[in-house]
Amino acid sequence: MIYQVYPRSFADGNGDGIGDIAGIRARLDHLAALGVDAIWFSPWYPSPMADAGYDVADYRDIDPVFGTLGEAEALIAEAHALGIRIIVDVVPNHCSDAHPWFQAALAGGPGAPERDLFWFRPGRGPNGDQPPTDWVGEFGGPTWTRTTDPDGSPGDWYLHLFTAQQPDFNWDHPRVRAEFEDVLRFWFDRGVDGIRIDSAGLLVKDGTLPETLPDRPHPFRDLDGVHEIYRAWRRLADGYPGDRALIGEVWMPDRQRFANYLRPDELHAAFNFDFLGCAWDTSALRECIDGTLSAHAPVAAPATWVLSNHDVTRHVTRYGRADTTFSFAAKREGIPTDLELGTRRARAAALLSLSLPGAVYVYQGEELGLYEVEDIPYALRQDPMWERSGRVDPGRDGCRVPLPWAGDEPPFGFSPDGAVAAPWLPQPADWKDRTAQAQTGDPNSMLELYRSAIRVRRADPALGDGDFGWLPAPDGVLAFRRGAGFRCVVNLADAPVPLPADGEPLLASGPLDDGLLPPDTAVWLRSVDPADASH
Repeated sequence: MIYQVYPRSFADGNGDGIGDIAGIRARLDHLAALGVDAIWFSPWYPSPMADAGYDVADYRDIDPVFGTLGEAEALIAEAHALGIRIIVDVVPNHCSDAHPWFQAALAGGPGAPERDLFWFRPGRGPNGDQPPTDWVGEFGGPTWTRTTDPDGSPGDWYLHLFTAQQPDFNWDHPRVRAEFEDVLRFWFDRGVDGIRIDSAGLLVKDGTLPETLPDRPHPFRDLDGVHEIYRAWRRLADGYPGDRALIGEVWMPDRQRFANYLRPDELHAAFNFDFLGCAWDTSALRECIDGTLSAHAPVAAPATWVLSNHDVTRHVTRYGRADTTFSFAAKREGIPTDLELGTRRARAAALLSLSLPGAVYVYQGEELGLYEVEDIPYALRQDPMWERSGRVDPGRDGCRVPLPWAGDEPPFGFSPDGAVAAPWLPQPADWKDRTAQAQTGDPNSMLELYRSAIRVRRADPALGDGDFGWLPAPDGVLAFRRGAGFRCVVNLADAPVPLPADGEPLLASGPLDDGLLPPDTAVWLRSVDPADASH
């Protein structure tokens, strides 16, 4: 199980209201008690923070708001001592406009050699005042910004698939490829066990800059040239002792194209956004699980199961809505949400995901049952998606609110006692019931459910990688076996269903009702006769 830490919101060690490495080091005991195998850190590099650190100014250092490189090295060592591996986030598609290369490209004018490291192009129209293409950005909005030459005259345009502060690298240039291979070595040399690759499918662009048309290949998504890059990275990773993992953020509706990234000489794993966005519906989930496993089987790569991350509405909130799916296009404020229902379903989804074959990713606060904070005052919002969407998309701040650790009022132990600065985003007052302290020792809490489930998962060789098979089940129910004797049953129907008579409950996401499995509840069972459960 891999746990995602969003450093700004995990724990604040110095009292400035922003999470940092000191806070993470002080809370490693929480992650060890949870039973995590690895921690993935969202970017912690020096950055102007135009996009929460995904605009990187220096890939080989730590932003002062988070601490120092020495602290990061100490964190890696302390985590390893607890048996926890470390995954860092590398952002190869783009950098910050404060990156030295881009600053040199601007300062040097049209003839600067650094311009070849990015996508500088003249504009269209008689005066070059129209962008080179009409491509739409990944956050919506334009993808080109015009520069001003050193003499003050309007200059060329540069490409940015995200914000204007995030210029895209030109991956056709060998210096870009060499630079990132060196960045990987820098972190591997410091003991990092894996690399999470941001926007992994976007690196290569069609240099002829065609417009995006329905009947033509996309000009910058999932071009075949990306695979050459990852084959080189895999050779580099395999050259290090021990296991070094490459994990891609690959948003790819075509499962076959998705699986191409996971061929034996490319990435080790990629995030399963199909599962994350799937409806709380029996047939949809079964199709998603089957499709995921069948796509991974030919390339012998482990599947991944993800319910939430730093970019999406927390699943306690999603599961409490009439439409339980997730897509950026449909993200809106003011959607009615039943948090009690969402929490019940989230508990069942935890047991479902933790018993499927492959790796599970848990986003910080998921184990506390945190919900999306949807009433953040407009003046405090920081996510660029909010403004770039014309304030239609509420942005991603609601899933990034600092964690509640202890106490009855904000900052709930996120910052040390006596801290003057408030947390960088406001915490809801009723999170007092969802702090790690309040839930520890409560057998009915989300935290203890996760701890128990992860403990069983780690102890049972049938879980994780291995055998999987569907079992007969009533309508609205998912039932499957893992190895001989272990079963998971999830009731998504509106009425209780009978529990299998030959199974002994190991763990349930909610109370069982005298031999019945209530709606929106999952149970793990151990077969009384393992031989009978193996077929």
